[in-house]
Amino acid sequence: MSPARSAGLQARPPDFSALEFRASLGMFATGVTIVTARTDSGELVGLTANSFNSVSLSPPLVLWSLARAAGSMAAFSNGRHYAINVLAADQQALAEQFAARGTDRWAGVGFTGGASGAPLLDGAAATFECFNRSQYAEGDHVIFVGEVERCNHRPEASPLLFHGGRFYTEHPL
Repeated sequence: MSPARSAGLQARPPDFSALEFRASLGMFATGVTIVTARTDSGELVGLTANSFNSVSLSPPLVLWSLARAAGSMAAFSNGRHYAINVLAADQQALAEQFAARGTDRWAGVGFTGGASGAPLLDGAAATFECFNRSQYAEGDHVIFVGEVERCNHRPEASPLLFHGGRFYTEHPL
C-alpha cells in the first residue's frame, strides 16, 4: 500500500461535471477495437471499445475496460479467453454495428475462430488472442488484463481513429 493511502489521504472532489470530464477524455485520440469472445454455450459476444492499452512486453499483457453495467459483463468476466481486434480505417461501419444496442451485432460479419475459439474479425489491422489473466473493479468499470497468447497484424493497414466523438482515418505528417 502506498504511504498516501495508508495515511488516509484521499483525492479532492472533482470540480467539473461528468459531461465535461467525458468531453475532456474525448480529446485523447485513440484507436478503435472490437473485443470478442465465444461463451461456453457457443454464443458470440462482441463490443466496440477504445479503452485498449499495452501493459507489458514480458510477459505480453494488454488491458481494456468494460462498464460494470454492460450486458456482456458476465460473458467476459467468466470466460477464459477473448480477442481484441484493432480496426482498420475502412471498418467504421463495423465499429458502429458493435456499439449499437438491440441489434444483431454479428449480422453479416466475417470472422474466423482463433485458437481458443474467440472470433477474429476479417480485415482487422491487428488481433490479440488473450487469456483472461486478471480483472480489477475500479469505479463504474472493470479493467481486464489479458495475457496475449497469439497476435497478428497487417503492416499495410491504416488505423481507424476516434477523437472528440468522431471517427477519423490517419493522415501521415
